[in-house]
Amino acid sequence: MKLVSTSAEPIEVSDQVASLLEIKPAEKQKILEELNVKKRLGIVLEYLTKEVNALEIEQTISSKTQKRFEDQMKKAMLREKKRTIEQELGEIDEDGEMTNEEFKEYKTKIKNAGMPMDVKDRAEKELKRLSEMSPNNPEGAYIRNYLDWICDMPWSKATPNNVAMNKASKILENEHYGIDKAKERILEFLAVMKLKKEAKRSGQKKGVDGKNSVHPTILCFIGPPGVGKTSIGRSIAKALNRKFVRVSLGGIRDEAEIRGHRRTYVGAMPGRIIQGMKSAGTKNPVFMLDEIDKIGVDFRGDPSSALLEALDPEQNKEFSDHYLEVPFDLSEVMFICTGNVLDTIPAPLRDRMEVITFPGYTEDEKFQIAKKFLWPKQIEVQGLIKKGTQISDSGIKEVVGSYTREAGVRNLERNLASICRKVARLVAEGKKYPRKIEATDVRKLLGSQRFTSQIAEKRDEIGMSTGLSVTPFGGEILFIEVSLMPGKGRLTLTGQLGDVMKESAKAAFTWTRSHYHELGLRADFAEGIDVHIHVPEGAVQKDGPSAGVAITTALVSALTGIPVKRRVGMTGEVTLRGRVLEIGGLKEKSIAGHRAGLTTIVVPKDNKKDMEEIPTTVKKDIEFVFAETVEDVLKKALISWPSKSKIDDKYSPISASLAAS
Repeated sequence: MKLVSTSAEPIEVSDQVASLLEIKPAEKQKILEELNVKKRLGIVLEYLTKEVNALEIEQTISSKTQKRFEDQMKKAMLREKKRTIEQELGEIDEDGEMTNEEFKEYKTKIKNAGMPMDVKDRAEKELKRLSEMSPNNPEGAYIRNYLDWICDMPWSKATPNNVAMNKASKILENEHYGIDKAKERILEFLAVMKLKKEAKRSGQKKGVDGKNSVHPTILCFIGPPGVGKTSIGRSIAKALNRKFVRVSLGGIRDEAEIRGHRRTYVGAMPGRIIQGMKSAGTKNPVFMLDEIDKIGVDFRGDPSSALLEALDPEQNKEFSDHYLEVPFDLSEVMFICTGNVLDTIPAPLRDRMEVITFPGYTEDEKFQIAKKFLWPKQIEVQGLIKKGTQISDSGIKEVVGSYTREAGVRNLERNLASICRKVARLVAEGKKYPRKIEATDVRKLLGSQRFTSQIAEKRDEIGMSTGLSVTPFGGEILFIEVSLMPGKGRLTLTGQLGDVMKESAKAAFTWTRSHYHELGLRADFAEGIDVHIHVPEGAVQKDGPSAGVAITTALVSALTGIPVKRRVGMTGEVTLRGRVLEIGGLKEKSIAGHRAGLTTIVVPKDNKKDMEEIPTTVKKDIEFVFAETVEDVLKKALISWPSKSKIDDKYSPISASLAAS
């Protein structure tokens, strides 16, 4: 009462208030120990302020919680009222399935999607689950997303196959130069499709079961970059009048990227194949799987194994995606895979595809491509159509021969674009510009020549030969250098050579030592020398047995002192008996030799059957010599045949000597 009547002393007020506060005994003791009344009141006021702040926060939280609870109760009550009203209006059937606008829309989608019966049953089952589900259930959003996907898939939508073969052939010829094998395969596909269509019609007339069995077409285009693998896929789709879908597989390491994620995961989606089919909107598009040779493998699975089902003609009628969980028919899809090399594609996957090899272009083909396709394209892109800028044949040949060295045409297009940009700048600045670009104008616009003939030596050299190889970027030529020095018969190999190429070098050295007499060498010639074999461009990994004849030729040249003809290239594997064995990639190697300026190429006799694949321009400019033994190679590659040793001892095989003893 004293506190209320304001008749209490200040010290009494502080003690009474402190006794009511919820503070620790130690803090109360601290207040009692303070004898100064003013300070004691300050301490009590500080504790009292904290208490008031805590009460205010607690009151705020309580009021917000109460408001939220009231809102939830209000919504629940309104929802129940709404449900009661819908029951009174008859908007809920006997099974309790809702028939409002959203569910009517889903029912219409399912009905119009043209699904197979088992897929339709699955979709209706999921729709029923959704109708019986509480609106607050988060799984409702997942089921809606699933129904959207399954209803948007092209279960029965197909592009009509009514393209005339003449029209398709004209489209392919107008958009791509060369690539005859790919064009021929597409026209064969069209012919088969046309005959099946006619057979189906006649079968229906006769009353026979006209079911058309579809055999999937799965092609694989392998070749260096820039030769038109991806672009011809678009032309094929245009020629067939089909939709085109492209999916890049480079760097994919997760199997779920192909098959999709299961719906139990948050943010699950179908795989790239199903996504591509949805975007195509038809069940028979041209589907390109780009960079299939660059698929990775890690702990998340092997994507290439997941592709086995999609690319297997016997299995892809019922392709199963983890997200959809229902089979989807891929048998009418025309799959086209592209890659740079076959080696990195697993054998089971490679076995399911029809491989079509895209070799590099010859200089004549590049000239035609630049003249018919690349230059008109760049004139349009750089805004020079109305200026009438042209380029002469000599100008194109100058760009092709002196500013590019590649299997494809990408650098060629970049150089032509650079010329157009420089001309466009002259036009924009109001300066004089060439109306017709000649070879001299090309040098002024692009600068000094970047490439000369790849035949590096200006004269025939001793201990140096020209080999041919194949890389993921097309054919290349490589030089084999051999140097001799005093030593103890050691063989040194450098140039970052692989194990197979090292073994080829050892086999060449052994053949040379065992045939010393035919080569005019002393029997003990190897005892006082060391041999060093080097393949330039040491930063580039090299391997394979096809450099055997080139290594043997360079070695024999160094030992006999007879120069090797610099414009003679050679390829082939060498055995210890001196036989020249068959090699692969003859077309790519021949094109590389032609590009480098070789006039003669020595190849194994067993590769004579591959001459049909060699371009006509290459066969016209290069003489092909077919060798069966190393002696055949040496007779063509060396300037002269080594004179036989004047020493009386003749060569006889070691096995014969052992038998005689």
